[in-house]
Amino acid sequence: METAIGVGSAYYNGENWDQLVDYTVQAEKLGVDYVWSAEAWGMDAIVPLAYLAAKTEKIKLGTGIMQITSRVPPMIAMTSQSLRTVSNGRFVLGLGVSGPQVVEGLHGAAFAHPLGRLRECVQIIKLGLRGEKLQYDGKHYVLPRPGGEGKPIRLSQPPEPDLPIYLATLGPKSMALTGELADGWLGTSFIPESADVFFAPLKKGLEKSGRTMADIDIQVGGNFEIGDDVERMIEARKPGMAFQLGAMGSAKTNFYNDAFIRAGYEDAAIEVQKLWIARKRDEAARRVPDEMILKTSFIGTRDMIKERLKAYEEASVKTLRISTTSSDHTSQIDALAEVLELLT
Repeated sequence: METAIGVGSAYYNGENWDQLVDYTVQAEKLGVDYVWSAEAWGMDAIVPLAYLAAKTEKIKLGTGIMQITSRVPPMIAMTSQSLRTVSNGRFVLGLGVSGPQVVEGLHGAAFAHPLGRLRECVQIIKLGLRGEKLQYDGKHYVLPRPGGEGKPIRLSQPPEPDLPIYLATLGPKSMALTGELADGWLGTSFIPESADVFFAPLKKGLEKSGRTMADIDIQVGGNFEIGDDVERMIEARKPGMAFQLGAMGSAKTNFYNDAFIRAGYEDAAIEVQKLWIARKRDEAARRVPDEMILKTSFIGTRDMIKERLKAYEEASVKTLRISTTSSDHTSQIDALAEVLELLT
């Protein structure tokens, strides 16, 4: 099983940047295969990766994720080609639709029909990466713009038709699209015991493209912490899960909440969201079931963690994204090394 780490977050603003760079460099030395850069309303996903490309040699550099409404598809293709060049072929493109609060609130774009937009965006990006002229007549994107002076243009950078494209998706229809069009899945809200919630529609998409589960990289992960005080570890992670269920989306549209409902946590997911929206944040955290934390995290004794790792491996997970909780930079690197040792 390969491994990955993440840098940044929705609201990361560059704090302790030098330490983050060193963490990535040390992760590469430890044998980590991927580093994914997030974006929402803080630092963007691209600039950190360009910097890290100059500081590393082997680790793959991915956007985890780039929001499709924040950039037009041809620019996404151009940026991907540029990062592929400056990283000596190590860049991996991760895409997602984000949510209505960010798309409509921050970018001023319509969130309606996100799946159709994602399909068309990926198709245009692939045209550009193959070195074809960018001519497209879709529902959401039309190139060139009708009625103007534009003409179909071919990107001048060398084609990169094999540049991997990963999609961060959750709903059944978007999972099917991932199986149809993507090289990998950046999964969240994943519980291996309920893997079929995601993989049943994914397999339909794979079948449509003439592929199987062996042809797609499944990347999911969780928070790691080794120790005996399991109760403390569980309680420490409940506020984060409550935030995911209650705040990562609007009251009407929360893909993470919906995913946990499909995985069998309907009552808890609905109640936590209601409490969060009512600003009863402590109550929301207390309502998160212990089981939900244990099944989405790698916490507890070594034997407990090994058991969870086995469950993920048996669920066809190919790459594990590792998140460590440590009080300082050195401890974070030590914790990462400890986790990687468990994986060998």
